[in-house]
Amino acid sequence: MDIKHHHVEVNGLRLHVAERGEGPLVLLLHGFPESWYSWRHQFAPLAEAGYRVVAPDQRGYARSDRASGIKDYTLPHLVGDVVALIGALGAENAVVVGHDWGAPVAWSTALLRPDLVRGVVGLSVPPLPPVGMPSVTSSRRIYGDRYYQAYFQEPGRADAELAADPATALRRLLTMAAGDDPTKEPVPWIVPEGEGLVDSMPEPADLPAWLSAEDLAAFVEDYSEPDSFTGPLNWYRNIDRNQGLMTPFQGLRIEVPALYVVGDKDMVSVLKGVAELREMLPHIVPKLHADITLPGCGHWTQQERPEEVNAALLEFLATLSA
Repeated sequence: MDIKHHHVEVNGLRLHVAERGEGPLVLLLHGFPESWYSWRHQFAPLAEAGYRVVAPDQRGYARSDRASGIKDYTLPHLVGDVVALIGALGAENAVVVGHDWGAPVAWSTALLRPDLVRGVVGLSVPPLPPVGMPSVTSSRRIYGDRYYQAYFQEPGRADAELAADPATALRRLLTMAAGDDPTKEPVPWIVPEGEGLVDSMPEPADLPAWLSAEDLAAFVEDYSEPDSFTGPLNWYRNIDRNQGLMTPFQGLRIEVPALYVVGDKDMVSVLKGVAELREMLPHIVPKLHADITLPGCGHWTQQERPEEVNAALLEFLATLSA
């Protein structure tokens, strides 16, 4: 891949970024447990269409610096990184695209800094302004203490389980949340009583077609250090804290052009309240360009369905250039 790798200083941290192309800036924000590599299929099509494509390893991930404390991973910190990154790259603004955890960061950046965001795209996770995602407290009431976001709250527990064998953990998680099996319906991830996190995920007979052995190895390398999962898990440990930090922005709408894409086999699509939320999208995001459902697609939207996602991105980007 003809991609340039370098580091950018933002808010006292060095973020690793992967970059290709010239033109208007498009920032691609990955989710959990991923890295810049999640966007490997997007670089060439977007760059060849005339865009400068930049995908960082976000705060705490892969080749980027890890902030020291749990409280250093709040949504305002993450939005601040995007704001600083746009400036550090010498751009006046950007189209911000986020998948999984990257989506709340993208939506929140558009909400709080519409002057810097020409357009916003969320993959998998819809906009939940102003707090990013439901509180862990409410999730516990609905799904119990073994719901994965609740399970992640105890510092050190999930960190150690995932780091003990990153190859097994990532192979199982990437496969479990995919949409390749047409007979399997998406369900919330709940760790059964008496099982550990990794044990709760079945071992796949084969890798899904969209995930090669080389792809898996690239992700495993990103999580090869003993503390590789702690920064990413600390994002989850601020979900309830984000509720308080973002309350001053209650009532604001996302006022920039927007696109939402989700697979119908994505676990997020079946979480309580998401269907109702999607019905409200035109009110939350009045300049919503499209709300797209990809049949048979699981959670890893841009990796599972790169052609459809790239086509949707390019069509949306063209409307912003008009």
